[in-house]
This record gives sequence, C-alpha cells and structure tokens, in this order.
Amino acid sequence: MIDASHATPHDSRAAPRIDGVDLQALAERIPTPFYAYSASAIRDRIASLQRALQGVDALICYAVKANSSLAVLNLMHEHGVGADIVSAGELWRALRAGIPPERIVFSGVGKSEEEIAEALSAKILRFNVESHEELLTLQQVAASLGITARAAVRINPDVDALTHAKISTGKAENKFGVSIEEARRWFAEKEALSHVQLDGLHVHIGSQILSLDPFREAFKRVAQFWRELEAVGHAIASIDAGGGLGVRYREGHDHPVDAAAYVAVVRDALAGFTGRLLFEPGRYLVAEAGVLLTRVIRIKHGEQRKFLVLDSAMNDLQRPSLYDAWHDIVPVHGETRAMTEYDIVGPVCETGDTFARARAMPECAAGDLLMIRTTGAYGASMASTYNSRPLVAEVLLDRGRYAVVRQRQSFEDMIAGEQPARHWETA
Repeated sequence: MIDASHATPHDSRAAPRIDGVDLQALAERIPTPFYAYSASAIRDRIASLQRALQGVDALICYAVKANSSLAVLNLMHEHGVGADIVSAGELWRALRAGIPPERIVFSGVGKSEEEIAEALSAKILRFNVESHEELLTLQQVAASLGITARAAVRINPDVDALTHAKISTGKAENKFGVSIEEARRWFAEKEALSHVQLDGLHVHIGSQILSLDPFREAFKRVAQFWRELEAVGHAIASIDAGGGLGVRYREGHDHPVDAAAYVAVVRDALAGFTGRLLFEPGRYLVAEAGVLLTRVIRIKHGEQRKFLVLDSAMNDLQRPSLYDAWHDIVPVHGETRAMTEYDIVGPVCETGDTFARARAMPECAAGDLLMIRTTGAYGASMASTYNSRPLVAEVLLDRGRYAVVRQRQSFEDMIAGEQPARHWETA
C-alpha cells in the first residue's frame, strides 16, 4: 500500500490507488463519473505554503471559486486557512464551513449593494476594491449600516502573466483593478471616506503562472507604490499578493513554480514592509489533489480517427472546451496494453465536448475506468446541468478512507424550483 501522505494523483505508483483508496473498488460503489479529492494532497500543499511563510505576518485566503465544496472549505478551516470570495454565495459557503469572517476577503469587479451589505454585516476582514464606483458604493452601504469597512485598492500593474488570455487579469485591457495613477488619487482623497478605511494594496495578475518573472515585475511595481504612499503619510496595513501559482496539468511539460521560491520573490520585493501579507491561492492548493473518474461507453471508429466516448462530458469538466486546456487522461486498469490514438469525447451534443484530440494512450475497451487528472480546481465548481445531465458526486479520500461529500443529483434535484407556467401575473 502506498503511503497516503505521499499518494497524489500524479504519483505513478498511486494508480489504481489515491490516498490509500482503491479506485477500481471505489468506482464499483459510486457510479461514474464522479470527482475524487485527496485530503492528504491538499494538506501537503497547505503545509508547503505555510512552511515558506514561517516568520512572516501572513494570512492565506483560499480562493473559493477554485473548488467550493463544503468539505474542501472545512479542510481549509481546520488548517488555519481563510477565504477569498467573489460572491455572497461563496461568503455563505465559507461561513457555513466554519471559516471565521476575520479571515475572509471579498474580491471581484461586480459586488452588488446587497452582497456588500451581507459581507459588512458578517464583519469580514476587508474588501479588495476594483473601481472608483465600487469604492463609493462601499462608502454608501457602510455608512447606511453604521459600519467602517476596511479596504484595499486592487492595482492593475499592466504585467503580462504569460498565461491563457482568458485567465490573465493584470494587463491594462483586463477588467480587473485600477491603474496606479487612479489609485494614487483614491489615497489623496481618502479623508472624504467617512466609513471606508483605505489602508491596503492588492494585486493579482492571473492564474496558472509557471514563471517567477511576471510575479517579480508585478510585486516590484506594487512595492514602489507602497513606498511612495508611506513617504507621503499613507499607512499601509496590508498588501495582498493575490494568487496565480501554476500546477502540473501535463506530465513532463508543465514545471510549476516552487512555493518557497515564490514566497522568496514576495519577501525580496516587499523588504521592509511591516504590515500583514495576504495570499489568495486556489488552484495551487487543490488542482492536483483531484481526479475525475469516468468510464468508457464505447469506441467509435470514424473514417479518419477513433473516438473514445466517455460517460463524463463538458458539463462536468469545462476547462478543455473553454480554454483548450490539456488534462492528462490515464487508464486505471494498470495493465500493459498497446498504444493507440484517440479523440477523447463525451456524450454532450456539441463538437466542443472534446477532452483531447489525437491523444496517444493504451488501448481501451467499453467499461474501462479512466481518470482525468488535475481536476480538483475549476472542475466541479464550474460544472452545469447542460443536456439535463445531473451534477456528479464528489468524494473526499483520506488515508485509506472515503466519504461522499456531495451526492450525485437526482433528476428531481435537477429540476427543483422549476414548474409549468400556471400562475400568470402582470407587472
């Protein structure tokens, strides 16, 4: 048996086990497709970042959008990790999982007045403010509640994160944050904000970043601005370094940044800063801990290619169709078979329902169990019921044990809240 503390989905020895759990046996008990997450792998990632931050006044706020499972959030809470939220629903989930409000930060460009009010009433740590209009709304809502909101301005440093265009957030043309010039005006006029304490800076340039250079450049620009503000009397209590650390989606191709090297870049850029550092990792903490287990429905032989048709689809895992993202896909049978080439597809009626094209892998047969790796982030959290396919189950694995942490939706669950138009009204 593999040592569960080292059993991650990328450990070739771990197939057909992850975190001490036999995947073939698990898939006999739980109908595929379903997500499985290694608690040990998540703990290891949390610990690696916490070790790198020893001696630093720092708070890790997990980006809930990566995987919003209550079980995953509860695991974060148990290890002292807070939450980075982008909606009232994520606030509700984080609080429900036990994460205290003083470890929650609220990001995002479209916070509504209602969401701001809910977060203020919950007494969260701070807001990462993305526009002047939002700053004025925060002031108005906080004043109406008689509460002083703590806020950080999200800086857009105009740095290319060298990642996919759809997950780049730090370029001038992106919708996130404001220029340093605009932020400078906010601080110059902050005395007019009676119910907003503007005393933080925030930067997040994108996701799935595999080089330290974009981080180095972004933090350099934020550090210059922090020193400028301090020099003219604006005390900065916290600097939020965001997230963005990349993970390994493709074996032998992706080379993620080491957490300690990343933290060293932050320490170097912000040398002399005596306030609190915040970090917002999401993908880094959970992506490699998760797999999507799926079975082969059939092999379809086309005129020019072979299609491997799975029981999972784009509604279960959107990343390949949305980002042309690569995920390693491997059989769980553990047998040595001849290699062949497949287009790996799902049952949804879209050509975009394709996980891989011309992918070389061992020959498969109907009923074979496969795992799609590195699906612990932006898998279940982005899933839908397109084609009226119920949301799949999620399972937490932990040192030889497993627990179903979200039941597969029934058809009745899927249509809850729907009804024929029987009661007509006029507006």
